[in-house]
Amino acid sequence: MRVVIQRVSEASVTVDEKITGKINQGLLVLVGIEDADNNEDIEWLSNKTVNLRIFNDEQGVMNKSVLEIGGSILLISQFTLHASTKKGNRPSYIKASKPDFAIPLYEKMILQLKKDLKKNIETGIFGADMKVYLLNDGPVTIVIDSKNKE
Repeated sequence: MRVVIQRVSEASVTVDEKITGKINQGLLVLVGIEDADNNEDIEWLSNKTVNLRIFNDEQGVMNKSVLEIGGSILLISQFTLHASTKKGNRPSYIKASKPDFAIPLYEKMILQLKKDLKKNIETGIFGADMKVYLLNDGPVTIVIDSKNKE
């Protein structure tokens, strides 16, 4: 499971010109799922996401988590995070899970983030053509892969 985490002042996602998820200060989290992913990946990434200290403290140092600041999370499914660009110029998405496998894990990720953050999570719609708006704060963007825990 791979996530791109962006610290935002605000973010929203629109499907068919209707806002399906919207947050103010917090994290926009793009998540890509592959067939090797499981509940352990979900728990590890959710914990890492809500406790990642990338918000400024009183001294202006990135020392607080989204949980500590009472921020929100907007979670968006994005199969293109598992794009392979090794050969040619057209990315291959063979590593990205098909919806029948990915949707249940995406839904578990929503529930785990909700549990760990202790509040509701805003989302897009899995598999939809989404328009994502964000005001990246910093900018701060972190990429985490549960299969490569650096």
